[in-house]
Amino acid sequence: MTAIKLVVFDMAGTTVRDDREVETCFMLAAEKTGLEALPERVIAMMGLSKRLVFQTLWAEQIGTNDPNYLANVETSFSAFKHILENHYLTQPIEPTVGCLELFDWLRSRRIQIALTTGFYREVTDIILKRLGWDRGLNPHYIGSESSTIQASITPSEIYDLEGRPAPYMIQKAMYQLGIIDPKQVVCIGDTPSDLLAGRNAGCLYTYGVTNGTHTRAQLAIFPHDGLFASLTEFQNTLASL
Repeated sequence: MTAIKLVVFDMAGTTVRDDREVETCFMLAAEKTGLEALPERVIAMMGLSKRLVFQTLWAEQIGTNDPNYLANVETSFSAFKHILENHYLTQPIEPTVGCLELFDWLRSRRIQIALTTGFYREVTDIILKRLGWDRGLNPHYIGSESSTIQASITPSEIYDLEGRPAPYMIQKAMYQLGIIDPKQVVCIGDTPSDLLAGRNAGCLYTYGVTNGTHTRAQLAIFPHDGLFASLTEFQNTLASL
């Protein structure tokens, strides 16, 4: 295998099963707060910082110079947070197909695992706790070789808005885990912003998985090094490198 030291995964749709629940939460919050949001527009922005999505949609609807712009963004985002957190606190949460097996396989080869996400820290913590992936993480969300994951990074730690497609979450994971060379890092996610973040970070390989929010056809138009139907298929490719 190529000297890969870190694999950076997205969460919802990549390592955490998502049957369009996040999209549904967006649409409910939009409807509740008077925001016009077409499903296809929301899906296109999956993977971005969630606050940024509401900023973008309200800017498209009323413009950033409207005196109500900032208040509307906060109202919609607050409604979304309440809906989303309630969902993840009360509904089943499961890893995606092949996820846990891949985690075990990577750890057996001393390859570190980082999770990045468009979620803010509070809801990320709910998901990590319910899956048991928070065990062994220190107050900075960094783990050890024996923990399920070795790092969790959210936009909340990157000036709140600097999520994907910027490379900063990947770069922070590298910094926290002592990795200097991005050519020792592989990135995988299920959205265009995941693919773009991997490319912007200069990762050795940037892959997409198509059992999340976007289809193979939707991801194929963005720069990538391969698309997989599941993390099981992704593991098979890693094993051949």
